[in-house]
Amino acid sequence: MSELMTLVELGGPLAAIGGAAYARKAHPAVYWSTVGLPLSVVRLLASYGSTMDACGLTVEPSRLRALAVRATTRREVRPVPPRRGLLRPTSTGLRVRLRLAPGQEPADVAASSERLRHAWGVHAVHVRSVKPGVVELRLVGFDVLRNVRMPRRVESDLLAVPVALREDGTAFVRDYRAVPHELVLGATLSGKSMFLRNLLTGLAAQPVALVGIDCKRGVELAPFAPRLSALATEPSEAAELLPVLVREMEDRYDLIKARQGIAPGTPDEEITSDVWGLPESERPVPIVLFVDEVAELFLVATRKDEERRDEMVTQLIRLAQLGRAAGIYLEVCGQRFGAELGKGATMLRAQLTGRVCHRVNDEQSAKMALGDIAPEAVYVASAIAPELPGLAVVGDSSGGWSRIRTPYLSLADAAAICRKTAELAPDVPALAPFRSYVPAAARPVEAAQVSATAPRPATG
Repeated sequence: MSELMTLVELGGPLAAIGGAAYARKAHPAVYWSTVGLPLSVVRLLASYGSTMDACGLTVEPSRLRALAVRATTRREVRPVPPRRGLLRPTSTGLRVRLRLAPGQEPADVAASSERLRHAWGVHAVHVRSVKPGVVELRLVGFDVLRNVRMPRRVESDLLAVPVALREDGTAFVRDYRAVPHELVLGATLSGKSMFLRNLLTGLAAQPVALVGIDCKRGVELAPFAPRLSALATEPSEAAELLPVLVREMEDRYDLIKARQGIAPGTPDEEITSDVWGLPESERPVPIVLFVDEVAELFLVATRKDEERRDEMVTQLIRLAQLGRAAGIYLEVCGQRFGAELGKGATMLRAQLTGRVCHRVNDEQSAKMALGDIAPEAVYVASAIAPELPGLAVVGDSSGGWSRIRTPYLSLADAAAICRKTAELAPDVPALAPFRSYVPAAARPVEAAQVSATAPRPATG
C-alpha cells in the first residue's frame, strides 16, 4: 500500500508536468487558459511597480502626494508608475489599460515592450493608443500565427471583410471604404493566392460586383467565375474590359454631378461628392476589380502590344485615381511590382494605399511594397520563412504595419462558396458581355442506360 501511495505521489506531479508540456506545444490555447494565464497574472501583479521602474516608465510623484506619504507613513517616496486598469483575459492573451503620467507618451511604453514581454513571461506585448493619455497593453500568451484561428466575433460591414489574423490576436479586416485600393505582393507558394481566396469569398456574400483580370489563362480566378460579374483571362480581353470599367466610372460621375445640380432648396445633407451620398435607390453597386499577376499586363513582345499596354496602364491609373468616389476599388496582385515593368508602374503603385507583402525572393521586392510607407517593415517581410505560407506584413500610408497570417481555405471550398452565392451577383449591364458562361452541372448517366453496341444508322 505504501508503494502505491509513493507511486501516486511521484507519478501525479510528473504526469501533470508532462501534460502541461505537451499542451504547451500541441495545444497552446489550452495551455494558456489553464496554466499560462494564471502565471502571467501573478507575475504582472507582483512585479508591476518594479518592472515599470526598471523600464524607465515611472515619474516623480507630485508634491502633494509626496507630502501625504511622508506625513502618513514616514517612508521614502518612490517614483510612481502609470496607473493600471483592470486585467481583461482573452482567449489568446491579456489586456490592460494604462493611464500615462504627465510627460509620458505611447512611444515610451512601446519602446519597452520587449522588456515587458520577458518580465511577465508572455509571447509578445503590443501597445495601442486608446485616447490621449491612455494606452492599452495587449499581452499575447502564445504564437497565434502558428495555427491560425480567426476570432469568433468579428464586426463586418459592406466592403469590410475579415481575411487574416494579426499577431496580436485581432482580426485583420480589409475595409475598402477606409483603404480603397491595395497592392498584394508575394512569391510563388507564399500564400498570396490564399489571401485572395479569403478576400473574394468574403465579398461573395455581399451585394458587390466582382470583376477579375487573370492573364494566366484564368487559373487563379476561373474557379470563382459563377460569382464574378466579369472575367478577362487574356491581355486582349483585359484591353476590352478596362475601357468599359472607365466608362462605367464616368457614368457614375455624371450621376453624382446630376445630383449636385439639383434645386437650390435641397437640404445640404443630400448634396454629395461620391456614390455613398446618393440615396440608396439611386446608388450603383460597388465594384471590386481583382488583377492577378499584374506584370502580365505590362509585359510586351511587339510594338503593337506596347501601345495596348500603355492604354491598359493608363486606364488602371485612372481607375486608381478616380475610382473611389465612383465606388470602384482595386486589388492588384503580383510577384514583383517596380519601375522595371514599364511606364506607369510607379504611378500606379503610388495610388495603391494598402500594402500586403508575403514572402518575396529578394529584398528589393519588399522595398517596392513597403519601403515608401514603412521602411522598418521591409526587414520583417524579408525574413518570412518558406515554412510559413500565408504569413505577410500589412501596412498603409499612415506608416503603421503589423504581421498577419491568412487561414487555410482550399480551392474547392472557395469555389463552392462562389457557386452558392452566384445568385447574389449584381446585374451590371455594362459588364454583361464579359461574364463567363458557367454551364449547369450535367446529371450523371445511369450505367444501365449506356448501350454497349455501336449506334446504327436508321434505314427507311
